[in-house]
Amino acid sequence: MNTAKYVAKRVVFMLLTFFIIISVCFILIRLLPNETPTMFGKDMELVLQSRYRQGLVDKQGNPIPLMAQYGKFIRNTLIGGNWGISEKLYRGQDCFEVFLKKLPNTVLVNLYASCLAVPLGLSLGIYAALKKNKWQDHAISTGIMVGISVPSYVYAFMIQYFLCFKLKLFPLVMEAGNDYFSGVMFRSMVPAVLAMSLGSIAYYARYTRAELTEVLTSEYLLLARTKGLTRAQTTVRHALRNAMVPIFPSIISEVILVMQGSIIIENIFVVPGVGNLMINSITALDYNFFLLLSAFYTLIGLTAGIVVDISYGIIDPRIRMGSKK
Repeated sequence: MNTAKYVAKRVVFMLLTFFIIISVCFILIRLLPNETPTMFGKDMELVLQSRYRQGLVDKQGNPIPLMAQYGKFIRNTLIGGNWGISEKLYRGQDCFEVFLKKLPNTVLVNLYASCLAVPLGLSLGIYAALKKNKWQDHAISTGIMVGISVPSYVYAFMIQYFLCFKLKLFPLVMEAGNDYFSGVMFRSMVPAVLAMSLGSIAYYARYTRAELTEVLTSEYLLLARTKGLTRAQTTVRHALRNAMVPIFPSIISEVILVMQGSIIIENIFVVPGVGNLMINSITALDYNFFLLLSAFYTLIGLTAGIVVDISYGIIDPRIRMGSKK
């Protein structure tokens, strides 16, 4: 099976899995009790029109059967892209438009966190592998265990207390607005970026140390040293290159999946992004937002799996994707 067929097959399975998950989410959400339009007061007509366009009620405002709702959900939402309006959080506003406005904040915070975590984590892992069983290795390994064991929200509270409250180096919460690349906005992002990146730094360092340590003790590197190559030459030319084959896909996966883990951090630092929006939609029982954001985070997780698999064949041409031999 060539690469194109393998990728096409994986995409089809991804879309099928996405369809099943979102269908289950839709059915479970629609089985929950929903407020009647009369409870929205002056916005009653707006809510009724939105529910009618989504296929949830008839023209008189009466709920239609669940399977009929599901059929219109497939046609209007998954195919037509109509996710409805917000009934509570941003009453009357289109859910997808609000989502697009919030998305840049989430992307930037996660991008900054990855830009900090990847080089720092790899550097610590490489240094620990080169100093194996020495005090530097033990110190880094201890820090790695702490970094992996402690939840990210604990780091968030510690950063808020020490860096924001005690030392007053940064604001407690992120600035609102759309001036994403201003100094004030970047400074307000730093606490959230630090809280997200600490766990990833530990993960990269541990994985890099484990892979590089194994490669450094392999026989072909010992042979290279006996042929006259220095330790630096064997490490840079051979060890790092081979160790990065399993490491690089894990970096891609972590960078993509870190957006799923930013929900709690965004809520703690009041980042005006989709993670904070997800928590608020659950609290307010704004079902349209919750369904849209569930689809978003599901798609992120499924996409990460495909990107990682494809990256193996790109990094190492010897790997034949989809081959049975």
